[in-house]
Amino acid sequence: MQSTTNAAKIDGYKYADTAQSCAHSYLLPVVMASLEKEMRDKGAGLRLFDLGCGNGAVACLLADKGFNVTGVDPSIQGIQQANQHYPNLALHIGSAYDNLSETYGTFDILVSLEVVEHVYAPRDYARSAFNLLKPGGLALISTPYNGYLKNLAIAACDGFDRHVSPLWDHGHIKFWSVKTLTALLTEAGFSDISFAFAGRISWLAKSMVAIARRPAG
Repeated sequence: MQSTTNAAKIDGYKYADTAQSCAHSYLLPVVMASLEKEMRDKGAGLRLFDLGCGNGAVACLLADKGFNVTGVDPSIQGIQQANQHYPNLALHIGSAYDNLSETYGTFDILVSLEVVEHVYAPRDYARSAFNLLKPGGLALISTPYNGYLKNLAIAACDGFDRHVSPLWDHGHIKFWSVKTLTALLTEAGFSDISFAFAGRISWLAKSMVAIARRPAG
């Protein structure tokens, strides 16, 4: 039987190095399109929070693009690597279960890539994301896409076990669709919610990116 002490920990996710993951090759073009538009509309130097910054690879890229980046991740190893390789970035151990807005303030933009599928309490995650944004602030939240036709295709190819990866320690425990992620973000208070798809054609997309705002008023 797995140790309950081990099972309860959320800081054990491992990173092989400080490189971007394979998912970033198809996620980042979609994310950067929204970020560049926001920068054109609001100017350079926008404050950006990376919720689930992992090994710091994306935070470094965003800082190089001109954003003022702060980030947290519960992975002790990931933050150790990030602090070692990117010492000038404000990346800390923490999670959406903490009162992040009290500690770090509010931001123009929140980016959270491939995180919400790992979260035990998604309402706490969504509430933290909302509270971290200034009124009118932009959230970009990506997660593997799950839809009816894609799931049929996975089942037809006998790929279900690989897709859900039940043997992956600290792996995916939530499987989001457009409908369910919209419901989560709406409940948290977000508005103007739309989706972009990344990797493959939309109905077989590898991931989806929710684009949402904290209402200005």
